[in-house]
Amino acid sequence: MKRLIIIVISFLQLVVAADKLLIPMDQIQKDHLKAYGIAFWTLEKNINIEWLLNYRGGSFLIDYYSPIAQECRIRGVSFNRITANGVLDIYTEIEQNNMDIVLLEKAPRIAIYTPQNKQPWDDAVTLALTYAEVPYKTLWDEEVFQGELEKYDWLHLHHEDFTGQYGKFYRNYHTAQWYIEQQSKSEAMAKGLGFLTVHEQKKALSRLIRDYVGNGGFLFAMCSATDTYDIALAEDGIDAAHHVFDGTPITSNVNSKLDYKKTFAFTNFSLMTDPLVYEFSDIDFPPSHNPVTRGAEADYFTLFEFSAKYDPVPTMLTQNHVTVIKGFMGQTTGFHRERIKKHVVLMGEDPASPQVKYLHGNFGQGTYTFLGGHDPEDYQHFVGDPPTDLSLHRNSPGYRLILNNILFPAARKKERKT
Repeated sequence: MKRLIIIVISFLQLVVAADKLLIPMDQIQKDHLKAYGIAFWTLEKNINIEWLLNYRGGSFLIDYYSPIAQECRIRGVSFNRITANGVLDIYTEIEQNNMDIVLLEKAPRIAIYTPQNKQPWDDAVTLALTYAEVPYKTLWDEEVFQGELEKYDWLHLHHEDFTGQYGKFYRNYHTAQWYIEQQSKSEAMAKGLGFLTVHEQKKALSRLIRDYVGNGGFLFAMCSATDTYDIALAEDGIDAAHHVFDGTPITSNVNSKLDYKKTFAFTNFSLMTDPLVYEFSDIDFPPSHNPVTRGAEADYFTLFEFSAKYDPVPTMLTQNHVTVIKGFMGQTTGFHRERIKKHVVLMGEDPASPQVKYLHGNFGQGTYTFLGGHDPEDYQHFVGDPPTDLSLHRNSPGYRLILNNILFPAARKKERKT
């Protein structure tokens, strides 16, 4: 037995013989968001990363190379050079606690589904990737219908309305020039793609994205792209858009004809088809047309804690240096707990209300992750608001949730233990 212990220790010392570069992700990190950019940059250089789940906020451990250290200095990212003995101490601490190591091997190919005329600050994910210096491509409906999705591993849905109701801005903005132009362009695009209405075209688009996920794609969505996406899937074969949007009548008894078996995350919801009501369904909580606001200083949500060794996926997606995160609103702020399917993994909630803020699930060979709200550092984002300056929020816990998702596809898959 003693000889076996000596052999094991000798093997571990051999494994960690070289120095490592540790990027800590706890409170001492100067720029959490750019740290993700360093991780992505390293993967692009075909250098593997050990993601230390639950160790100091989800730190990154990399073989020490001076160019990586220099890149950290340039980008203002905190790091430490760790000796072999120090690495062995880290491995021992991880083995003895609710921690684990996930190997990141390849930088995922990232696509943002967004209109060409949108500015980077219109969308929190685009803003995060730009600040973190993570490369991405953009695509829109035409590219999706041309089969471009298969070129990418990870897809983010801009805050889009997949129901073809133009964000349900009709009551306040249907006479505004920008609204009229948006409707005109959307109708022209739908006809160019062979559809009579935007409503039908967006539903067909949703089904293509569903196929992308089913074939192994990673989907991430925020704000109204979460619930409207599932609503569009449930509306297959029916017309749920008011005639002011598409010139055709709504299917009679439309709520009784929704097909929840076709949705990803939500079930048993009811649509709000009145064009004068600024809300799509009763999935959103608090509802946009009757919001319950506690103010930025009192609104928080809590991340769930998972077993790193038994549930590595939700553990990866919830890595953070805090467990309580300030809330932020959006057209879809959160998800009513009673409208979520039982198999969906809940990852963040407001314990004082029925609101679930952050969730994850599997579909076919792929996965989807939904995060409610528009901008983690802009409590109530309004049309025309100035962009969020992330250099002032470089340690944002909310933005960390977004960036966890871009590294998730790089992880080596391993069998769940439960």
